[in-house]
Amino acid sequence: MSSSPRRRSLLQATGGTALILGLGAHAGVARAAPATAAAASTVVADPQHFAVLRSRWRELVLGTGFSPTAEPFRSLLAELGRTARAHLATMAPADGSLWPDAVWRDPEPDTDAESYAFSAKMNESYNRIGTLAQAWAQPGTGLTGDPAVLRAVLDGLEHLHARIYNETTVRYGNWWNWQIGAPQALMDTCVLVHEHLTAERIAAYCRAVDHFVPDSVFDSYTGTSTGANRVDLCRSVILRSIVGEDGDRIARAIAALDPVFPYVTAGDGFYADGSFIQHRNVPYIGGYGSVLHDGVGRLMALLSASPWPVASPDAQLFLDTVDNAIAPFVHNGLIMDNVSSRGISRAGTSDHTRAHALLATIVLIGQGASEAENARWRAMVKGWMRRDHYAPPLSNPKLSLARAALLRSLLDDTSVAPAPEPVQHRLFHHMDRVTHRRRGWCASVSMASERIAHYEFGNGEHARGYHTGAGWLSWWGDDFGLEQYSDAYWPTVDPYRLPGITASRKPLADGEGGNWGQPMPAAAWVGGTTDGEFGATGQHLVGLSSTMNARKSWFWLDDSVVCLGAGISSTDGHAVETTVDNRALGASAVPALTVDGRTQPDGQGVRRTFENAGWAHIAGHAGYVFPRGLRLGTVREERTGAWRDINTGGPADPLTRRYLTLYTDHGTDPTDGDYAYVLMPGASLRTTARRAADPGWLHILANTGSQQGVRVPRLGLTAVNFWTAGAVGGRGRGTAGRLSADAPASVLVREHRDGTATVVVSDPARRATSLRITWNRRVSSVISQPPTVTAATTGAALSLTFGGLDQAAGAPQRVRVRLG
Repeated sequence: MSSSPRRRSLLQATGGTALILGLGAHAGVARAAPATAAAASTVVADPQHFAVLRSRWRELVLGTGFSPTAEPFRSLLAELGRTARAHLATMAPADGSLWPDAVWRDPEPDTDAESYAFSAKMNESYNRIGTLAQAWAQPGTGLTGDPAVLRAVLDGLEHLHARIYNETTVRYGNWWNWQIGAPQALMDTCVLVHEHLTAERIAAYCRAVDHFVPDSVFDSYTGTSTGANRVDLCRSVILRSIVGEDGDRIARAIAALDPVFPYVTAGDGFYADGSFIQHRNVPYIGGYGSVLHDGVGRLMALLSASPWPVASPDAQLFLDTVDNAIAPFVHNGLIMDNVSSRGISRAGTSDHTRAHALLATIVLIGQGASEAENARWRAMVKGWMRRDHYAPPLSNPKLSLARAALLRSLLDDTSVAPAPEPVQHRLFHHMDRVTHRRRGWCASVSMASERIAHYEFGNGEHARGYHTGAGWLSWWGDDFGLEQYSDAYWPTVDPYRLPGITASRKPLADGEGGNWGQPMPAAAWVGGTTDGEFGATGQHLVGLSSTMNARKSWFWLDDSVVCLGAGISSTDGHAVETTVDNRALGASAVPALTVDGRTQPDGQGVRRTFENAGWAHIAGHAGYVFPRGLRLGTVREERTGAWRDINTGGPADPLTRRYLTLYTDHGTDPTDGDYAYVLMPGASLRTTARRAADPGWLHILANTGSQQGVRVPRLGLTAVNFWTAGAVGGRGRGTAGRLSADAPASVLVREHRDGTATVVVSDPARRATSLRITWNRRVSSVISQPPTVTAATTGAALSLTFGGLDQAAGAPQRVRVRLG
């Protein structure tokens, strides 16, 4: 990310949005918008301003520019009609409910899990009313303009207001339902049926929102009023103000957005490296980050040509997050599960469906970005859509009409050529995530530290996600494996055998660590370094509620990932395993497994142990090379589970899926165990065998609890993770190959064909006030260096002294040198 991002107001950034959304009729309204919220508060609002904004929001909710008789719109509209008819047929107003299966009356209102469920039913009731309103307003639903549907909407709104959502009610359960979910659904509906609401009804509904979402929610940028939550709270107030025609309140809510845009250095929000955190220590770009983008993007489009534009001087920072925070985690139409936290435990969703709405949001935001950004993002999104053969976005029956219209328009735009996936390595040192992208595959690793949670459990969701931060290595091919985590993976997978993790088999309770506990390990050294194409990553792994301890490293190459583990110890009284891979095979697939050239039995329940395996291959998936031999366990099994097992809101229907697992058992209570394997995504059987037979392509320089490192001669790459300090220049614990360090560090060296080299260094533990790196290679001069380099010596060896890395938050420091 650029150290000096461009700053321009959202007024400029979104100036063309209204026209592109088909809102050109309003282009003459308040084009000369004030630059600040303070100035906006002095605007004398004309009722026409609010009418224009309601019209714009209506189009943002319903979509525009599509034919209701063309697919996928015909099917989406028909499904909307079917859903609305079912709601209409079952609506039965009662004292504590509007539908018999959505009772909100709580006999013991408080904030326990039971009360959360009751408050959710209140929110669900408003959403059902919203569905009825959309079916009435949209063409082609079979209910378009139906007076009975409109009457049900108006009566439903009044019933909910009179009995549950009004200024005399004391909220219970989940705050989110009262301050975000219900008011947004209520106000969306009020926009759709505005001309049929009396002034008295509008005033009453606005008072209810004011009661639950008072101005005081914006007093400080803390707690539940940060990041995506702050955006949603602002949206609740802005929509209420448009419905109730209150310009001053719109201005206050827009001003309250300002803290969302600047990058943060701690807590919730976007970071300069592209990380996004919500709930203080959870990576969440696939959940709350997506919500934030959707919220800001829609508010930008809504307000761009109004007297109240979103005009923060930091708005460009938000636009930059499309490239720096979202794109690295999207692959061929899916968004990686390791940044979606609790969302992965929700039935009816997947890594693909979570991405679909986000892709439409990027298209919408692009309409208000620079011409170059818009063109780049449209090409990027089109490439993702074209390559998502498993779950094409326009086949998603839950995609809204508005989003489907944006994506259909992009696919039909012949001027846009789909962009390929980039070749790129990204380190997100503020959230313990890494992505590695190649033309034929991509991979990502998920870690935990004293800064980032093992996982998040809350609302009864994500009950068995406890090892998702234990070095979970997920990967996908360019045209295969896109279903890996999409087909009932999370309710059926063995949670102790996620790909890449090292874990004790000690049984953990559902929700281990407590409701909203978000437990973090006592581990500082988690992170790595990268030159932008290749990378070195390391994790000091401390098990959740376990004595298990390990050092894990990943070295990211052009066609493979070298995975090393050492210092694996535990006193839990249970076995400790490292899962080389765990491939989901759906309900019936039986890919061939080959170990050391021999095809293995493919029956379900077959288990094998190979004492000194040299390589393995799973047909249609990947190859695995074990450079030092590995005691390899393999198992084919069918596993049965239900979404209810991992999410109390999920269905209890049993699901059965097949898995093929490769792992190594370190034994019960191991001491100083280790492993080494190379993952080769998409490699053929022949390529895997050939790589295993080539002893010279990879040199493992070290694999101990003190350092782990590799050298790959054909790439000119040397990379070492130094876990402990050592004597620089000597051959002691601080030396691996030609590299040495006098403090813990991650070091990567790339020698280039032009006679130069890149040396990249980081302090993942964030504790090195001084660090000296020596590379025993002749260097004639230093071409460039960061301010953290306080001394550099060249000649027969390169010596670099760094200062203040404890303040660099684990960010890589790049030095360019000329070899001599």
